[in-house]
Amino acid sequence: MDIRFTASQSVDIPVVEQPVPIQHYLRQPQRLVRALASSSRIEHLGSDLFRLKMRPLSFMMLSLQPTVDMKVWAESDSTVRLRSWSCEILGVEYINERFALNLSGQLQPRTVSGMTHLQGRADLEVMIIELPPPFLFTPRPILETTGNGLLKSVLLTVKQRLVHQLVSDYQLWANTQSLEETPLQSGVLLPNNSPTI
Repeated sequence: MDIRFTASQSVDIPVVEQPVPIQHYLRQPQRLVRALASSSRIEHLGSDLFRLKMRPLSFMMLSLQPTVDMKVWAESDSTVRLRSWSCEILGVEYINERFALNLSGQLQPRTVSGMTHLQGRADLEVMIIELPPPFLFTPRPILETTGNGLLKSVLLTVKQRLVHQLVSDYQLWANTQSLEETPLQSGVLLPNNSPTI
């Protein structure tokens, strides 16, 4: 029996503008990836490709740990896009050989009533081509409700982390950038060839 689970999540994050506009921050997708999950669970594979090792998930009587390779890039209008590249399920080889995961998302700055907001959406879909024998007698509506609920909780967890981490990371980054650009004002330096007394 084939089965498909889906979930979507939207986000709207008000942003207090810093000395460096949020658009500059969004052109560095690797920072956004670090806002999605702790650095211990993220591996940079090169260029705009990242591997995310998710926390173990419980589905019915199974414990699953998905590992997702995803491409994250910024477009010229500062929209950040995310798309899954490949995925592996650790824990149950039977399911790993018979499933597909599709994750896509976007985040972009928009002005709402004179204030900048980061607005975005993520869509997650999991298809299992053939369920393991223990699930063959479980009614499809129960499987679908459980699977959809699990995916929704995954996206909600990611959203909550993103809301808290992204704004604070942007503020930290912007303040660091503005400090680096501030010229040194503590005294006047003499040229190297100035005569000394």
